[in-house]
Amino acid sequence: MEFFANVNWVAVLQIIWIDLLLAGDNAVVIALACRQLTGRDRTMGIILGAGAAILLRVLFTLVAAKLMGYPWIMAVGAALLLWIAVKLLVPEEHDEHGIAAHGSVWKAVQTIAIADLVMSLDNVIAVAAAAKGDPGLIIFGLLVSIPFVVFGSAMLMKIIDRFPILVWAGAALLGWIAGEIFVKDSGVIGILGHLPHIPAAIIGAVIVVTVGYFLRRHKGIGATDA
Repeated sequence: MEFFANVNWVAVLQIIWIDLLLAGDNAVVIALACRQLTGRDRTMGIILGAGAAILLRVLFTLVAAKLMGYPWIMAVGAALLLWIAVKLLVPEEHDEHGIAAHGSVWKAVQTIAIADLVMSLDNVIAVAAAAKGDPGLIIFGLLVSIPFVVFGSAMLMKIIDRFPILVWAGAALLGWIAGEIFVKDSGVIGILGHLPHIPAAIIGAVIVVTVGYFLRRHKGIGATDA
C-alpha cells in the first residue's frame, strides 16, 4: 500500500493517455498479422504478440529515460516530442498492406513485435518524458496502460472520431511535457539558467496547437476532421 501512496498518479495518468493516443495502430498491426490464424492460434498470436511488443517497449523506454540524464538529450527529446505532437494533429495515410499476414503463430508474433517497435518510437520518447526518468513509474505506467491499449484501442478510436477535441488535448499535453523537460535539461540550464517550468510548458502546448492548426489548414483539413 505504501508503494501506491507514493506513486505520482498525475504522471501515471499522463502515461496512460499518451499510450492510448499514440498506440492506436497496435490493434491494427495485431489484427493484420494474425488475420490468417484461426481459433486457438489466433488467440495465442494476439496474446504473445502484444506481450512481446510491450516488453520491448518497456526496455526501450527505460533506455530512453536513462539517456535523458545527459546534457542536451532532454532538449533533443523535447524537440522530438513537439514534432510527435504536431504529427498527431496532422493525419497521414497508413499503408495497412505493409503488414503481412502469417499462418504461423511465431511468424505473426515476430511481425507484431518488429512493427510495433518501429512504430512506437514516438510512444517511447513521450512516456520517458512524462515519467521524468523514473524507472518504476515507467514500468508501472506502461503495465497499467496494457489492458487499455490492447482491448481499448478500437473503442478509443470511435470516441476520438466523435470527440476530436481529445486529440487536440493530447497533443497539447505532449507540448506541455516538451516545454517542461526542455527547461530541465542541464545543457539548457548551463546557458539560460533556471527558467520557470509552467510558462515553458504553456509555450510548448501553444506551439503544438498553433503549428498543428496552420499545417491542417495548409492541407485543407478542418479542425474536427480525422
